[in-house]
Amino acid sequence: MTSHLSVARTLDRCTVLGPGSRAVIWVQGCPLRCRGCVAAETLPFEGGTSRPVAELADWLCRLDGIEGVTFSGGEPFSQAGGLAELLDAVRERRPDFGAMAYSGFRHEALRRGGPERLALLERLDLLVDGPYVARRHGSLRWRGSDNQRLIPLTDRYARALAEPDTTAGIELSADADGSLSWAGVPPTPGFRRRLEDRLAARGFALHTEAPEER
Repeated sequence: MTSHLSVARTLDRCTVLGPGSRAVIWVQGCPLRCRGCVAAETLPFEGGTSRPVAELADWLCRLDGIEGVTFSGGEPFSQAGGLAELLDAVRERRPDFGAMAYSGFRHEALRRGGPERLALLERLDLLVDGPYVARRHGSLRWRGSDNQRLIPLTDRYARALAEPDTTAGIELSADADGSLSWAGVPPTPGFRRRLEDRLAARGFALHTEAPEER
């Protein structure tokens, strides 16, 4: 049994990385090296914070006003067993808790994966699959390039998926220590660099554990 996950960052509430209001967990480590990834800090498998699955489950269950969680990264399917275990632990207390994940791998490849990857797929309601391709960047809902797909794995989000396929935008937040971070999928490439430059010109710096453009 997997008892810990390597986590780059968490967010209590987000409305731009999946349907409704949801928590987000960015895992640490990705075997892919997509050109244009703006979160190089989440790529190495070294680093991140080791978080007990039980602790993360308690955190998710305490959050009010969210309907589910989104797994991003990093590559969630590199820690598929721990994430499947996490969803089981949460759904023991919140049976109707929704789950969405990003993956740089195609759905077809994940289905040919090992038992842990299949276990996570079986527990998800929605998958965004495929690598980020900078030359195919688009202003799309919850994803960065037009090769990526929104794949419903249950009918939970059927109504949301019927809405227009346009960007959900980004959210900028200030942490308790005064640091800034952002979440979402920018409608234009190069967003993080431009944002950092503009903030630096005003004496601000982005939190280094920012999510990637996906």
